[in-house]
Amino acid sequence: MMVPATAVAGGIILGMANGAIAASFDVSGQTFKVGASRLVGEGFEQYGGMAKEKNGTIHPVAVSEIADAKLYDLCQSVNASVPGLKIVLTINAGGGGKPATAKGLLIDMDSLEGDATFTNIQIGRDATDLNEHALPKSFGQSADKVVIKDLRQVARSTSAGTFTLNGLKLKVNVGDQAKECFPDPK
Repeated sequence: MMVPATAVAGGIILGMANGAIAASFDVSGQTFKVGASRLVGEGFEQYGGMAKEKNGTIHPVAVSEIADAKLYDLCQSVNASVPGLKIVLTINAGGGGKPATAKGLLIDMDSLEGDATFTNIQIGRDATDLNEHALPKSFGQSADKVVIKDLRQVARSTSAGTFTLNGLKLKVNVGDQAKECFPDPK
């Protein structure tokens, strides 16, 4: 019995929208920063992975999956400077007690800082038990819940089934106004 291609494609799109299937795409090669006063996540998993640029360059990353996330006072910035002109694109959302929310959040990151509390954490799991595409016998960890205060993250990609940015403010900042969400990590 043949399954129509549109049904398969529809199932894949539905799975991506619900966060059940991770979207795979080539990364730009540029990192961006994400800061938040607090992240509250349900269904946390983390393991090692690789982010690939279109030209084939590979970047080792920590992959974090969060089934349901709330980000308070979210700031995202990307340095888009050109020779002789500093330019930083910023996105702010989730202020005033109305957090930005994400379902099926998937992050490829270079670094993460903050004060974290995990509920029912399991450290040292085989990563393929968390995601079938992870490297066999590689390190993984999971928790029912994660809370990170003063989140500072440098990432290569983020995707989500649904990402709601309450109070969204996007701005192109030039010259002296071109400041990122936080200084580079040490």
